[in-house]
Amino acid sequence: MVRRPGPDPTRAVYGISVAADLVGSEPQSLRLYEARGLVTPARSEGGTRRYSDDDLERLRTIGSLLAAGLNLAGISKVIELQAANELLRRQLDAHRRD
Repeated sequence: MVRRPGPDPTRAVYGISVAADLVGSEPQSLRLYEARGLVTPARSEGGTRRYSDDDLERLRTIGSLLAAGLNLAGISKVIELQAANELLRRQLDAHRRD
């Protein structure tokens, strides 16, 4: 993932309704994605879900994969493979620098 300059993209600032609106989804869908382990929003001291820009990016990815016809189990696998691929790329880059 490319980090953009500016505010910290990992800082959880959006409530569930705002996050859902920003990604074109419904709050109940975000709750379902959390229940399935696809996204893990931070929680405020009172237990309110808070989403970061990184979470929004993941939610957009989920939406794109759903639109492409994948089910939630398939999306989970794709996200898992993307994370493994990113780790391997970083390891390869580090090895090349050595």
